[in-house]
Amino acid sequence: MSKYIISICIVLLPILVQGQSEPIDLSQKDTVTYKDPYGLRVGADISKLILSFADEDYTGLELVGDYRLTRKLYLAAEIGNETKKQGESLNNTLLYDYETSGSYIKAGVDINTYTNWYGMNNAITIGGRYAFASFSQDLNNYSLYESNQFFNPEFLPGENPNREFSGLSASWLEFVVGAKVELFANIFVGMSARLGFLVTNTEDEQFPNLWIPGFNKVTDGSNFGVNYNYSISYFIPLYKKAKKSKEESQ
Repeated sequence: MSKYIISICIVLLPILVQGQSEPIDLSQKDTVTYKDPYGLRVGADISKLILSFADEDYTGLELVGDYRLTRKLYLAAEIGNETKKQGESLNNTLLYDYETSGSYIKAGVDINTYTNWYGMNNAITIGGRYAFASFSQDLNNYSLYESNQFFNPEFLPGENPNREFSGLSASWLEFVVGAKVELFANIFVGMSARLGFLVTNTEDEQFPNLWIPGFNKVTDGSNFGVNYNYSISYFIPLYKKAKKSKEESQ
């Protein structure tokens, strides 16, 4: 029996010697694999939907979307349609009332400046858009100033009400600051503030563009405008990218 034990030890001896010749790494290493979801996020501006029900002089719908290109960079776009009726009065005298209706599209990028914890997909973004709108304006009623007021009132009704000005357009650049929070799995709520600068503004000589869909109010003597966005969207994950990081404890 002892001969068999001696023979086994002789066979295993070279293997044991080779194993002992390799250094043993006693340092602790942690390897964590992160998988970030990439895909398309689509939704709508809920503020325009609420305003459409609350204000009889406004109807609007805006669809929003973005696509994740890298960990920080997103392609983003908005497309919408708005109709708004408004007017201007002076001393209880109606100067004019008009209705603007048209569509717009915005396209650009967002950069996420927020560093998420593992498993989070929230975003605080800065970005930019190039926007274009095509619309028309209907001048429903208007008043004319009467210089000879001896027999006539100060303002007289316009002779040709319900005038339509079509083929209007405008383009502008937008600086966007926003945030998106994942409320539930793949469901996000977001908001953004937008500062626009008019690049082109094609208008009729007889009636200026006082309000532009997607841009908001046009201020006399200024090319700047302010707009807001409150959205709810759904993220459609298409694929994941893994990122490995190693941390060695000293």
